[in-house]
Amino acid sequence: MTETQPASTVVQAALDAAVRAPSPHNTQPWRFELGDDRIDVLLDRDRVLTVADPEAREARLACGAAIFNLRTALAVAGRCSEVCLLPDRLRPDHLATVRLTWRHRPGRREQELARAIRYRRSNRRPFTDRPVPAWVRQSLREAAHAEGAELVLLEHPGDLDALAALLRHAEHAQSEDPRFQAELRRWTNNGEPRDDGVPLAAGGPRPEQGSLLTPRQYDTNAPARPYETEVLVGVLCSSTDTTLVQLRAGQAMQRVLLTGTTAGVSASFLAQPVELPSTRAALHRLLGERLQPQAVLRFGYGFTAPATRRRPAETVTCAPEGTEGTP
Repeated sequence: MTETQPASTVVQAALDAAVRAPSPHNTQPWRFELGDDRIDVLLDRDRVLTVADPEAREARLACGAAIFNLRTALAVAGRCSEVCLLPDRLRPDHLATVRLTWRHRPGRREQELARAIRYRRSNRRPFTDRPVPAWVRQSLREAAHAEGAELVLLEHPGDLDALAALLRHAEHAQSEDPRFQAELRRWTNNGEPRDDGVPLAAGGPRPEQGSLLTPRQYDTNAPARPYETEVLVGVLCSSTDTTLVQLRAGQAMQRVLLTGTTAGVSASFLAQPVELPSTRAALHRLLGERLQPQAVLRFGYGFTAPATRRRPAETVTCAPEGTEGTP
């Protein structure tokens, strides 16, 4: 972007980046309102998973990821931004106001992360057994720390086995819950023309019996395939679990995912243990009762995953109530 480009062009590019953020079942639980040199980010309650995410924690993580994309896209467009989280006590679903401020010369790392927004995917397919090297692991940890969170990599076999057991328990409980299954089917895209939900082609195969991890099954009729035996799992954590902290954790989550993308590392979510209260509490204990688990991520090397569709930015953007038009 050049200095001669109007603010509306810069804002449009930022919104196009924001809607590429990950979200549970690709629900895209965000709305945006535009004002003079600002973008308001709001939670769309109609797109919160009432069974899997009744407190909207995962939805707020997703909105935090969208905020990070906004920040990054604005930076590479040559504008700094100030982010005020939870700016209006009377509107609890008004999650953030992102204000465009002074001119900015983006650094190389900002440019790398911005390019990665387009290429980041949730890769639910099996990975190879190529280990993720130490320098990448450290980069992922530093990315979380830069946003005030902590990424705990489960590098000890005992911790990984304990997480796998929690994952199997949560997956079984959700598979036996008719309300959860009905919600999952609602957000599984069976080929119909829609811009949300998870297409069957992106859902990944069933793991062969005896596999350590049990990814979420969007297509129960898919053939079974072996998953990687060299498993790297990270738990994104925060110190507390308030709404404000969840929004910050969502930004950390997205920086971690984009950092992995720049290093050629794929990632997918293992959401089941943090969606079930009992297994989330057990994971909290596994982490020494010091950290609150927000997201469980699986990292590795794999073939490119297909992109899931997004609603166009203009369909989720409007002017604030009582105003006309957009800047």
